Amino acid sequence: MSHDEALSRTSNETPRWDLAAETITVRIRWFGLCVGYALVNVLERDIHNHAVMNAILTLGAVYALLDTVWSIRGKVFLSRAPLIVAVMEAVFIGLLCYFDQGAESPFRYYYFLSLLVFALRYSRWLTYSTFTLHSLSFATLVLVNRVPGPDGGLHLVAGSGETLLLMLIFMGWVTWAGTSLGGLLQNAGGRLRQMNDKLTQNQLLLEQRIAERTQELQESQAQLVQQEKHAAFGLLAAGIAHEVGNPLAAISSLVQMLNRRPTDEYTREKLSLVDDQLRRIQRTLRELVDFSRPATTQKSKCDIHEIIDAALNIAKYYKRKKGKKIVTRYAEGIPLLRAARDQLVQILLNLILNAMDATDEGGTIEISTQLKDGTIEVAISDDGHGISAENQQRIFQPYFTTKETGTGLGLFVCRGIIEQAGEGRIELRESSSAGTTFVVYVTCEVVRIHPDVLESEAVRTEMTTP
Repeated sequence: MSHDEALSRTSNETPRWDLAAETITVRIRWFGLCVGYALVNVLERDIHNHAVMNAILTLGAVYALLDTVWSIRGKVFLSRAPLIVAVMEAVFIGLLCYFDQGAESPFRYYYFLSLLVFALRYSRWLTYSTFTLHSLSFATLVLVNRVPGPDGGLHLVAGSGETLLLMLIFMGWVTWAGTSLGGLLQNAGGRLRQMNDKLTQNQLLLEQRIAERTQELQESQAQLVQQEKHAAFGLLAAGIAHEVGNPLAAISSLVQMLNRRPTDEYTREKLSLVDDQLRRIQRTLRELVDFSRPATTQKSKCDIHEIIDAALNIAKYYKRKKGKKIVTRYAEGIPLLRAARDQLVQILLNLILNAMDATDEGGTIEISTQLKDGTIEVAISDDGHGISAENQQRIFQPYFTTKETGTGLGLFVCRGIIEQAGEGRIELRESSSAGTTFVVYVTCEVVRIHPDVLESEAVRTEMTTP
C-alpha cells in the first residue's frame, strides 16, 4: 500500500463530527420520547387527550427510529433538508403542548432540547433559524390559548405574556449557549483530527524509513556475505595453488632434465606431452588465483572482448558447461573501455554461469556485443526454461533465487557493483519459455563519442564435451 492510499484510508476512518453529533442527538431524541410517554401514560396528570398525544409521540418515535437507522449506517437522516426537520420539530412540540396544557405544558421544555440538538448537529445560522421557528411556534401556542373575558372578547390567559417573554429569553440563551458549545466542540474536534492526521503521517513516514533502513541493512549484509565468500574462496585457491604448484614445478624441472639427456624419439614425444599437460595445470592454477584475488576497483583501459573471454575461460571449469554450445558474436571496431576490469569479469561470469544453469545439456548460450548510442551492450542469451513473470520483478532482490543451491546474491551484487561505478547497468531484456536475455550496458567518455558499431555477423562457436 502506498503512502497516499494509507493516508486516505486513515482519513476515512477518522470519526466525522456530524456522525459523532448524530449519535448524541439520537440519544437526546429517545430520552425526550421516553419522558413524553411517561408524562402521558405513567404520571397522574389531568390529560384528556391521551390517544391523540400517544399518536403524536408515536410519530416522533417513527422519526427517531429512522434517524437511528441512518445513524447506524453512518449517515444523517434528512441531512440535505435541515430546515424541514426544524419545521417538523416546531410543529411536533407545539401539538404536544396544545393537546396537553397549552403554554403551561411541561412539553414546552422540548424546545430547549430541539435547539440543543440543532446547535450540536448543524451550523450557527441553522440553529438561529430553528430558534425563530420555535419562537413562532410557542407564540402561536400562546395566542391560540385565549379565554373569554368580562367584556365578551377573547383575552390571553393570565401570565401568558410573561411566560412568552421568559420562554423567548430562555430559548435565545439556549441557542447562544448551544451554538457556542457546538462551535467549541467542532473546533476541538477539528484540531484533534488535524493532530491525528499529522500523527498518522509521521507514523507512515517512520514505517517507510524503517522499511528503507531494513532494506539497506539487508543489502549491506548481502554484500558482506558475498565478500566473505569471495575472500574465503581466495584463501582456498591460494592454498591449493601453493600446495600443488611446488610439486608441479619439481615435476616440470625433472621433465626438462630428462629432455636434455639423449633419448629416443618416442620417449622425447611422451616427455613433451607431459610438459604440455603440466603447463596446462599451471595455467589453470594461475587463472584460479587471478580470479580469486581481491578485485581492484581501479579503472584502466581494457578490451570488452578480452574481458568476456576471461570470464569464459573461468566458466570452462564449471561442471554445468559440459555438453553445451557457446556462440559469440563480437562487433569489430569497438574502442577500448575505461573501467574496472576485475569487476566486469565478475559480473559477466555470474551472468554466464546463470545462463549455464538455466540451459539443459545440448543447449546454446550466445554472447554478442555492439556499440549503440554511446554505450557498449553485451547481451547474454540462453535457450533455457526462462524466468516466470512473477519472478522477473524480484530477480535483483537480495537472497531471492530459483535455484535449489543458490544464494540469491549474484545478480544483486552484480547490479550493485555496476551501478556504484556510475557508468553502467544490468537489465533483463526478455524472458520466456524459449529463453532469457540479459544485457550489460557500460560506457565511458571515449565510448560516448564513438560512432555506433553494429553486431557482427561473424560467429565463433565453441562446443564443449559432454
